[in-house]
Amino acid sequence: MEPLWKLLYLLEPAPVTLVLTAVVVTFGSALRASNYGEEMERNRDLSEASITLDRSQALMIPIMSSCSLLLMFYLFSSVSQLLTAFTAVASASSLFFCLYPYVMYLKSQLGLVDPYMSRCCSKFFTRIQCLLLLLCIGIVAAWLVSGHWILNNLLGISICVAFVSHVRLQNIKICAMLLACLFVYDIFWVFFSERLFGENVMVSVATQQASNPVHTVANSLSLPGLQLITKKLELPVKIVFPRNLFGGAVPGNSADFMMLGLGDMAIPAMLLSLVLSFDYRKSRDSEIPPAKRRKYIWYALSGYAIGLVTALAAGVLTHSPQPALLYLVPGTLGPVIVFSWIRNELTELWEGTMPDMNGKARLTEV
Repeated sequence: MEPLWKLLYLLEPAPVTLVLTAVVVTFGSALRASNYGEEMERNRDLSEASITLDRSQALMIPIMSSCSLLLMFYLFSSVSQLLTAFTAVASASSLFFCLYPYVMYLKSQLGLVDPYMSRCCSKFFTRIQCLLLLLCIGIVAAWLVSGHWILNNLLGISICVAFVSHVRLQNIKICAMLLACLFVYDIFWVFFSERLFGENVMVSVATQQASNPVHTVANSLSLPGLQLITKKLELPVKIVFPRNLFGGAVPGNSADFMMLGLGDMAIPAMLLSLVLSFDYRKSRDSEIPPAKRRKYIWYALSGYAIGLVTALAAGVLTHSPQPALLYLVPGTLGPVIVFSWIRNELTELWEGTMPDMNGKARLTEV
């Protein structure tokens, strides 16, 4: 156990930046998911509809996550290049999804003409969409070449936002069940996996670096500039910050970085998205002015920030990896349940359902 004065480390730039980034990304993901759901409800677009998980599907997430974790633990070196290629495609599409609304806003403000240019997979693409896609591919290519942590974070944040927008839960009851299962999942794989597998599985997988297929191809073809292409990559399944944020870090040395998995932002963001939708419905239907009504989103977001700081503090004091969901699940779900019970809104919040996007899309198709 480290002395308490070690907690002053949390005031350094890297931990502060990590906490602020995680809070902003979590809230931004929830807000984007809420807005995206409303857009799809208005447009009733079958091809863009979100996937709404029921209870059995949601409970499969911890099981599938455990299987994937073991697969990566034993076979990561064998599949790392394939995994990198898949992640690059997912990153480009996620970045396009995140940037597209802002590009469309600028287009409407500037009054730009945007003619159709091509057709792919029965869908037409405009000139601006093609240019944006090229930009996203260029950013992914820059990440593949340099492996820079800022580009890694940008792509990771994009994947987080896209995941929360497209994978949704029906109500907070199902979300609470999922959070409880992932709470146990995170604790087991961080604290107890070493006893069964001889090594901390979660930490081992989180700190492994993938082989760069671009470097492999360039090396086999003896292309010029090979020394400029990084051999190993941090995959954008986590956000990372150099511990010496303004002094830089040694590339390829994961010990010089603080990290937070995307799941520690995406899963709480799914809860926040449901809470945002509930707050919106209550503000719309309630006689109390929205400015005077205390919204659940602020309780959940504050709990998330406190939980994340607590996780970092526990890591500093124990000098060992901590399962972030051990602190984030009570921090986010607890305040929402307590304050909704005090307001006599727990049943309504617990059983409230999200709009059935798949059902509406099927109805439109008929």
